[in-house]
Amino acid sequence: MKENINENYVRLLVSKNLKRLRSLQNISQLGLALSAGLTHNFINDIENCKKGVSVKTLAKLSVALNVEPHQFFLPEDMSNNKMLAYVNDFNDSLQKVVKELTEQYLY
Repeated sequence: MKENINENYVRLLVSKNLKRLRSLQNISQLGLALSAGLTHNFINDIENCKKGVSVKTLAKLSVALNVEPHQFFLPEDMSNNKMLAYVNDFNDSLQKVVKELTEQYLY
């Protein structure tokens, strides 16, 4: 395990990944706040590393963005390879859509 993993490091990961996931879906901070039942200021504070998130908030953000919670914890070296991160996110999203459509129209 890395020695430099601490609360600030985790907060930075969540911050960067939240911004990346939100941008990937072209959702504004306000739009995300409304979808997640949070305030715009709180979303802004998370993205600017001023506040951390609880498990409950992480769950709300995951549902609002339709992503798996682990996607908020992609390591920085993974996020630096933006194309790979986007491909993984796209793949996850595509799998969810296919599953939802299959359940909706075939069952």
